[in-house]
Amino acid sequence: MRQYLRPQWPAVAGVGAAFTLRDDGFSSAPYASLNLAAHVGDDPDAVRRNRELLQQDLALPGEPLWLEQIHGTDVLDADALPGGTPAAAARADGAVARRPGVVLAVLVADCLPVLLAARDGSAVAVAHAGWRGLAAGILENTVQALAGNGALQAWIGPSISAAHFEVGEEVRAAFVGHDTAAQSAFTGNARGRWQCDLQSLARARLAVLGVHDVYVDTRCSFAQPQRFYSHRRDGLTGRMAALIWLNTARCQSPA
Repeated sequence: MRQYLRPQWPAVAGVGAAFTLRDDGFSSAPYASLNLAAHVGDDPDAVRRNRELLQQDLALPGEPLWLEQIHGTDVLDADALPGGTPAAAARADGAVARRPGVVLAVLVADCLPVLLAARDGSAVAVAHAGWRGLAAGILENTVQALAGNGALQAWIGPSISAAHFEVGEEVRAAFVGHDTAAQSAFTGNARGRWQCDLQSLARARLAVLGVHDVYVDTRCSFAQPQRFYSHRRDGLTGRMAALIWLNTARCQSPA
């Protein structure tokens, strides 16, 4: 059976979450093999079969809400969708749900996958945070969408590490201009550029938002080609998914 990562955070009653790995699916190279993205040029039938495997393996309560991610800051309210799923992929980089059975998902191949859950189990959210979305406020908008749901906890999944994420001065300026303390997440290199620690930047943004209960999987997507897709490493490649949902059983009345 395929392996999945489970967030290492204190369990919240009724919340399910998982992160996919790249092996044991139907896609062929360069997407081998559990590619879940329909927008990267892979065989649509292979993607469909991979998504079916995902739903079966995790016993998901519904089809994941696949977003059309654009490195932006829009956050979708999944509860406002009839049946919890749009007719076509919604253009957004985050989503929230308070209704059981709605499965939220983001696709990544170096960018940060961020899962959020209300500590009382009343709501969940997901965010896709590449450097552009992170700098522009995707985490701020996602946390704001959960306003009224009390204390939150967050999980940041595998992503490209600072050792492999070289950026130019424009990236550093985008963060330092917002908060001078962000300079600690950038280390100069011999080429006159910067090694950027995205996970550190995300943790700092969450802390400012009052989310201090944060758990991080520090595995690097670039450094582990057998387990993770990496766009920066491979260019044309597949995508992994981070998923979170409220189980339908939490709303069932006792007999």
